[in-house]
Amino acid sequence: MADAASQVLLGSGLTILSQPLMYVKVLIQVGYEPLPPTIGRNIFGRQVCQLPGLFCYAQHIASIDGKRGLFTGLTPRLCSGVLGTVVHGKVLQHYQECDKVEELGPGNIQKEVSSSFDRVIKETTREMMARSAATLITHPFHVITLRSMVQFIGRESKYCGLSDSIVTIYREEGILGFFAGLIPRLLGDIISLWLCNSLAYLVNTYALDSGVSTMNEMKSYSQAVTGFFASMLTYPFVLVSNLMAVNNCGLAGGCPPYSPVYASWIDCWCTLQKEVGKLSSCS
Repeated sequence: MADAASQVLLGSGLTILSQPLMYVKVLIQVGYEPLPPTIGRNIFGRQVCQLPGLFCYAQHIASIDGKRGLFTGLTPRLCSGVLGTVVHGKVLQHYQECDKVEELGPGNIQKEVSSSFDRVIKETTREMMARSAATLITHPFHVITLRSMVQFIGRESKYCGLSDSIVTIYREEGILGFFAGLIPRLLGDIISLWLCNSLAYLVNTYALDSGVSTMNEMKSYSQAVTGFFASMLTYPFVLVSNLMAVNNCGLAGGCPPYSPVYASWIDCWCTLQKEVGKLSSCS
């Protein structure tokens, strides 16, 4: 119980500290660029046009809404984090209790020790179920968080309070409105998890020397590095999920002419691929 409480407190603290950067990141993802590019130099010393950094965007938001405005959407995001931590822990606890029941089963048969690869498959599957359950339960709060942030673009006040936002989404879109963008988010989480754990297993098993004295440290580093690469590879799912969460929701940032209306998340994915292709050919 104390461990769960500490996780909730730690997660809430990190959520509060990262809220301004999360706010800026979401606005950039939906294509909001209020500040003109500036002339700078790349790593080779050549002059190039550069978009302002995250802190410049944060200063722009603070100049309009004040420093308190940087924490727009914090309440539903905190609710999502706390609820997600609890659900994730409960699912894993359920699996642990099932293991204890099997160990104390009739006959108390000694099971053979499974291979390391089998353990990776088992642990990853359980983690996938826990994360998926947490994502499914908390996604409505995630949608409210994104929409309360994106309404900064059109200076709307449609999604201000948590209860008012829930009523608005249910009245205009029904139950499905709370799960806009859920599928690509789930797919991204699942693919990222399996990529991370599989790559970490391969690196730890075949690339690292088990005789090294700092083996445990190396394994922890490999887990972090593979997690970073997995998150990079699955970032398109995060982007599509966030765009679909605010798509055609009545806000200027999610409706024409600012943003096209996507028929589905696959349509959004294909449209972004075409736009990236055009940008690549132009550059």
